[in-house]
Amino acid sequence: MTQQARTWDEDRPIYRQLMEEIVARIIDQTYREGEMLPSVRQLASAYLVNPLTAARAYRELEEFTETRRGIGLVVKEGVREILLKRERKRFLREEWPAIRERIKALELDINELLKS
Repeated sequence: MTQQARTWDEDRPIYRQLMEEIVARIIDQTYREGEMLPSVRQLASAYLVNPLTAARAYRELEEFTETRRGIGLVVKEGVREILLKRERKRFLREEWPAIRERIKALELDINELLKS
């Protein structure tokens, strides 16, 4: 794992932002179901955070991961679809209203948007 140049949002805890990054990597299948996640130390090193911060991010993801003896922490089977549904709902609730209003304000045509 290479180090990620990342600017953290000062208004939210870093462990939450790191957790969201891991969720995004599960959704985009960087971390696939059934495969091992980086160790706490690897994750901390890659994102230049304290190992306690990385461990806390993993604790927040316990329902989506499992510890396998001799292997480490792995992504549970079926988790990607659960996370996709959750992220779609969050997008529609939190992000889409502002995007929709911006589209209206700019008088953009939906067909034009779909072409680009």
